Order: sequence, then C-alpha cells, then structure tokens
Amino acid sequence: MVFDSGLGGLTVLGAIRALRPDVDIVYVADDAAFPYGRLSEADLIARVATVMGRIVAERRPDIVVVACSTASTLALPHLRAAFPGLPFVGVVPAIKPAAAESRSGLISVLATRGTVARDYTRALVREHAADCEVTLVGSAVLAPLAEARLRGEAVDDADIAREIAPCFVEKSGARTDHVVLACTHYPLLRDAIERLAPWPVAFVDPAPAIARRLDSLLGSAPKTAPGRSGAVLFTSGRRPGDSLQKTLLRYGLEFTPSAAISLATA
Repeated sequence: MVFDSGLGGLTVLGAIRALRPDVDIVYVADDAAFPYGRLSEADLIARVATVMGRIVAERRPDIVVVACSTASTLALPHLRAAFPGLPFVGVVPAIKPAAAESRSGLISVLATRGTVARDYTRALVREHAADCEVTLVGSAVLAPLAEARLRGEAVDDADIAREIAPCFVEKSGARTDHVVLACTHYPLLRDAIERLAPWPVAFVDPAPAIARRLDSLLGSAPKTAPGRSGAVLFTSGRRPGDSLQKTLLRYGLEFTPSAAISLATA
C-alpha cells in the first residue's frame, strides 16, 4: 500500500512500478484532509492513525509506504507501535545524498512549510550537511499546483517560478548545484521546475531510494511477472474527474469507490 495526503505519492508509486512490476498496489489518498500542513502535529498524527487503522483492517497490506515527508517524520513511530509486524517505509528529505554529491557546497531543500519548520529536518542538515550551506525553502503552493495539474487544470509558470526562486543562491562565485525535492508532490512538476530554473542543478528525488527499500523488504519474490493491478482510494469518497482518472490509469490504478473517512474522526 502507498499512502499520501494527496497525489504526490504517485511519484513513489511510479518508481515502485518500475522496480517491482509484479506487485499489487493499493494507493490511498487522504484528500479529505489535504493539505496536511493545515493540521496541528497532534491532529495530523491522529488523522493518519485513523485512516491507517481503517485501511489496514480492510486491505491487510504486506507493506505500507508512507509517501509523505510530513506524515513520515511525525506519524511513523506511532504507526509502528500500533501495527507491530507490519513494515512501514517512510520518506525523509534526501539531504544526505545531496550534500555528498554537491561540488559548490550550496544546496537547497524545497519542501512544505511544515517540513522546513520541523526539528527533524534541521537535525538532518546538522548530521549530514554540516560542510554545506543549506537553504531551506518552504512552499504552501507547489503541492496544490501539482494536484491541479494532475486534474488537467492550467498551472501558471509564474506561480512555480516564484516558489522555486529562493532555492537558487549565488555566493562568493559559487552557485546552488543541488535542490532536494522534499515533498513527493514536487517531482510531478519537475519538467516545469527544470525549465524555469535560472541555471541547471541536480534535483534529488527520494522516490528511487524508497522503491529500493521496498524491494529489499519484499525479498526474493518474482520480479519478472507482468504488471499487476492497482486500486486507488480517496478518503473523501469523491469520484475523480475524467482527466484525473486517465492519469491514474497511466499509473496502473483504477478508482475504487469507498466510504468517506470524515475529518471529524481525527
């Protein structure tokens, strides 16, 4: 199972499909609570626990990928305690590889505002990027823009350019050379972000590493079988529009009607 507050986890699902085309996948989008940034930490943890409890009971997954940095950094310890024996794979900002590969020593972390503000993120910077100058850039706009684009809505380049501009730093003749995409929604806009960047940089997407971790947990199950089926559930219970349904089919997902999970339960 792949879980996210919205549709950003599709970037992770795509990487999993590429590496493990033999597995069945249920994708759960907690769109009733999207975006998670508007919830307090306590409410977010309670919300994720509520949704996970219901879906795990109904679907009985072998592994759960929490494809959301916000949910991973806050809720994973609670989920692992609540569901002992069920493996959870989380997402953390890929600061370590960005710092290791940077030549200029200037890297940026493009994330949600909640991820930027979190002590967990700052601890990663201290632990893995002490030799670099790290610019933390929080956006409340990019994830909703990615969702809108997936639904076939027009997205203004100027809105994207404004959000990514602080990532690009020039200092003492050096320039930012790595930008960590620390929200799974952001790779959905990667083509536009690359096109609008003021100079070329390496964009670090955590999805391939997450897929490799899932593969290691699955072990020696067959990897050469034809692509398996996938279902997508929305906690709002709303049916996606035609444009989004076509997008979901490209990811091997078919909409499965389900009862809404009310925000009141959080």
